[in-house]
Formats: sequence, C-alpha cells, structure tokens
Amino acid sequence: MEGKVNESFGPTIREWYVDPSPGKQQRLAFLCDLVGVQCPPPGDAHYQLFHRTASAVIEAERFKTDDAAMVVHSFSPENKWLDAYAAFLNLFGLAARPGQLVSTELPDGRPLHFGWAEGDPQFLSA
Repeated sequence: MEGKVNESFGPTIREWYVDPSPGKQQRLAFLCDLVGVQCPPPGDAHYQLFHRTASAVIEAERFKTDDAAMVVHSFSPENKWLDAYAAFLNLFGLAARPGQLVSTELPDGRPLHFGWAEGDPQFLSA
C-alpha cells in the first residue's frame, strides 16, 4: 500500500540510475526480473513504483500467499500522479482503472494485482 496526496512517486528511473554503481545495476535487474519487466525499464517510469511492487511480491512470498497486490491509496482530489501510475501499469500491458483492481501474472505464475484507491477528501484536514 502506498499512500499519497499530492507528492510524486519520487525519482524516475532516469534520475535514479545516473552513473549506476554495480549495486544499483544489480538491484534494478532484480526488481525487473521479480515483477517481469524488461531491464532497463523506460527512463520515465518511477523507481518507487518498482520498489513498492517488488516489496509486495517479496512479502507475498514471505507469507506464502497465492497472490500479491500493490495498491496506491490516493487522497488527491485531482488524482494527481495517476498518469505516472498508468504509465507504470502500461509496462505490464494493463490500463489503470481507479477504484478497480487490474491483474497480471508474475514470472513465477502467481497473480499480481494493482489498484488505485481513492480516499475521501474529508480526511485531508484534521
């Protein structure tokens, strides 16, 4: 679960992968292999989305579940950064559908689900 209001998904792969050390090269290859995306991925994809998705897969393995899911819980009234999320899902051949889960298959055959949940704006003020 990744919670957002108006903040971005952090650096893009292009920004994060400048003069990559061998460790960064190995890390990116691991993330891409784990989620089934060609390495290196497009430079305009956000590293945080790869990391959060891989974390969901790793935790699903750790808890021995049949499925993994990465959900963005957005409290942005304008669905800010939905375009970045949609571009990331496009790497899996999926279309972003706010309020709905969309699914693909991991390289190991398990289902991987993605969701964009919209939070109630009333919870933005204390």
